[in-house]
Amino acid sequence: MKKKPNTPGKPSGPSFSLWKRCLQYKELLLFLLPAVVLVLVFNYFPMYGIIMAFQDFVPSKGILGSSFVGLAQFERFFRLPTFGSLIGNTVKISLLSLVVNFPLPIFLALLLNQIQKEKVRKAAQTLTYMPHFISVVVAVGMLNVLLSPSGGIYGGICKAFGIKGVNIFGKLGAFQWLYVFSDAWQHTGWNSIIYLAALSSVDPSLYEAATVDGANRLDKLFHIDIPTLVPTMVILLILNTGNILNVGFEKIFLMQNPSNAAVSEVISTYVYKIGLKSAQYSFSAAVGLFNTVINFIVLLFVNQVSKKVADTSLW
Repeated sequence: MKKKPNTPGKPSGPSFSLWKRCLQYKELLLFLLPAVVLVLVFNYFPMYGIIMAFQDFVPSKGILGSSFVGLAQFERFFRLPTFGSLIGNTVKISLLSLVVNFPLPIFLALLLNQIQKEKVRKAAQTLTYMPHFISVVVAVGMLNVLLSPSGGIYGGICKAFGIKGVNIFGKLGAFQWLYVFSDAWQHTGWNSIIYLAALSSVDPSLYEAATVDGANRLDKLFHIDIPTLVPTMVILLILNTGNILNVGFEKIFLMQNPSNAAVSEVISTYVYKIGLKSAQYSFSAAVGLFNTVINFIVLLFVNQVSKKVADTSLW
């Protein structure tokens, strides 16, 4: 059977097909355009500044006029006396947050899903969501007031029992736990939403069939609810692990003081201090680039492990 030749004057091929589909969905693409522009302007165009990490950047000369120094800025960072403590503090706080704050939203979602009365469930959801909408500045201010040895709840309890209060924010062993558990209080309810959404997709007939087979609530939990959440759990675990060195800057910075600086100084706060306060732009760019590259490598590794072990991955 002979192949029908292309009509002269009419383009064909993948590029024409793509252009045709773009014309077909032009209204949807128009709605997508602002988001694309936003990502390009604030996420991709600033990547041009990565060049500073390999320069001795001078603002008056600009990026193109500044001299290149190769990997000198990275070598300087690796030779810092505080390099080990910076990496150690960052990884410790991040891993502690992951161990504590990753399973809590799962437990909360499973617990809320077991509540039969709709009004009670909605009230519980609202109460657990509310702390998420408190700003970081206000949350840290609340911690300072509550844990102040001279006032607040902690100071009042100490005075009532005739005990001299200690500065909890200044204790090295308390800082990381304060950060992690205050984060859990503030964001556990909000982070449970995605798990509740996954549980809402469970076919009710599965519960009915399990009831007919004599399964109790615990059996349904382990054989229906948790297996439903596993793909979502794996994806979120990969994403969280990929941010292993991205400890939140704002909260750490607001909770810092000279007494706890030994355990509270992380990469993000260090970049802020050397970049904006000390105006060492090339050095801060190198540290930030190092942070990003390590996170990307960890993300690739965890994604590959998840693909082989759990058959679930980002790509």
